[in-house]
Amino acid sequence: MSRRCFVCGKGPLFGNRVSHSHRKTRKKQAPNLHATHRIVNGRKIKVRLCTKCHKGWLTG
Repeated sequence: MSRRCFVCGKGPLFGNRVSHSHRKTRKKQAPNLHATHRIVNGRKIKVRLCTKCHKGWLTG
């Protein structure tokens, strides 16, 4: 299971860490994922959801 949202497909992003001397190194920013069990097509499966999709699934 990849580190992606099951609903919207949101995944990790890459940016730069910038030091005081302006040297740049790559950093990874991961989405806030929650592993939950949901019923999909009549079967209970474990899915990873980002926070926005998790909240939307609870209310909708």
